Amino acid sequence: MLYMYYFILRSNGGIVDTQFKKGIIEVCVLSELDKQDTYGYSLVKNLSEHLDIGESTIYTMLRRLTNDKVLDQYEMQSSDGPTRKYYRLTGLGKERAQQLKSDWLKFNQKVNAILGENHE
Repeated sequence: MLYMYYFILRSNGGIVDTQFKKGIIEVCVLSELDKQDTYGYSLVKNLSEHLDIGESTIYTMLRRLTNDKVLDQYEMQSSDGPTRKYYRLTGLGKERAQQLKSDWLKFNQKVNAILGENHE
């Protein structure tokens, strides 16, 4: 089950739960890597345009996903700087990306139904 199903309310009513946020970020990271191989800073830059995340969150997740055999990494020379470490989905990673995306879309649809939002 995805982390994102669980959340905790702060005293001021905002959602705080890091597990909720980690689940969403993992779906986003895997979705980006499903489109194309990329390096860590590029992921941070692209995702931070839409989500409030820091570099340490992304790099920690990339290490964990690599250790879990969800991602492979390789180095490639950059045309404008040092060699970069690129990440790509493994076979397991592609399966996980599709499953998490499917789970998220179903979950989102159910929550939107409860909230009275019908975006299909």
